[in-house]
Amino acid sequence: MPAKSDGTLLLATWNIREFGGTKYGGRTTDAMYYIAECISRFDLIAVQEVRADLKALKEILRLLGRQWDVIFTDVSFADGGNFERLAFVYNTAKVSFTGLAGELVLPSKTATERMSQVARTPFVCGFQVGWAKFNLCTVHIYYGTAKAEDPRRVDEINALAKLLATKAKDYINTSAPADYSPEHLVLLGDFNIFSRTDKTYEAITRNRFEVPAELQKLPGSNVDQNKFYDQIAFFKQKVGVKSTNAGVFNFFDYVFDDPKEFRGGKGAPTANMFRQWRTFQMSDHLIMWCEFSVDQTDAYLKALAAWNGK
Repeated sequence: MPAKSDGTLLLATWNIREFGGTKYGGRTTDAMYYIAECISRFDLIAVQEVRADLKALKEILRLLGRQWDVIFTDVSFADGGNFERLAFVYNTAKVSFTGLAGELVLPSKTATERMSQVARTPFVCGFQVGWAKFNLCTVHIYYGTAKAEDPRRVDEINALAKLLATKAKDYINTSAPADYSPEHLVLLGDFNIFSRTDKTYEAITRNRFEVPAELQKLPGSNVDQNKFYDQIAFFKQKVGVKSTNAGVFNFFDYVFDDPKEFRGGKGAPTANMFRQWRTFQMSDHLIMWCEFSVDQTDAYLKALAAWNGK
């Protein structure tokens, strides 16, 4: 992970498996500290699969400290919503909430035979970091079957990306963006995309969202790193910020890496179940992140000098 700096934003997305659930007796104290440590390395992180019980989320905020805050949705009662929430966790010493917050509801004309609404209602929030404003829409798209191109999954991504592209002017100035005070519309989260050649991935790109080149070079974000479930995509071309770094962080390189330490009553019920058990301690998704430059002082002064010259 790169070091934090005043001139950059470290943005991440993480599906924390059944966060707030009680499977295998719930998360250990160690796991909660590990999750908090992972989150603390970023400035702003979209979190999916937060359960109705907020005890775990509140504990993470306590461990992170007073300068951290969270915005989250109510649980989804829709079919396929799995009673989950979506959340943004952010460091208030670096990131400020602009006041924009809302759940997206699809217009009836987008309904298909398989879908009338996105099962887990997408969550849009506005944040500002340095000179840049980021209007983030986080999602947890319907999984359905184990097919790479589950029809409902394709429908959800296509309808959502199309709606956001249509509404982009509500979130950013698409006609005259300013280099020194850039606005961005970002779609990020768990899309359950199997491959970058699938229709699910194409549903993002054909609706004028672009995945930064640095992210396109990365392996998958599942534990085996062969699926591309998680994505971070910008509407059209980014203005005023530059992608400087990106990665998929595999926390299992550092924690819960030795089954001998976690067997019997201390952890996994059996050694054979260790790999599955540890995903309920941390997650079955790795953390996808991207670093952006957000210091536009030079661009602002250049624009100001040009205006004064007139």
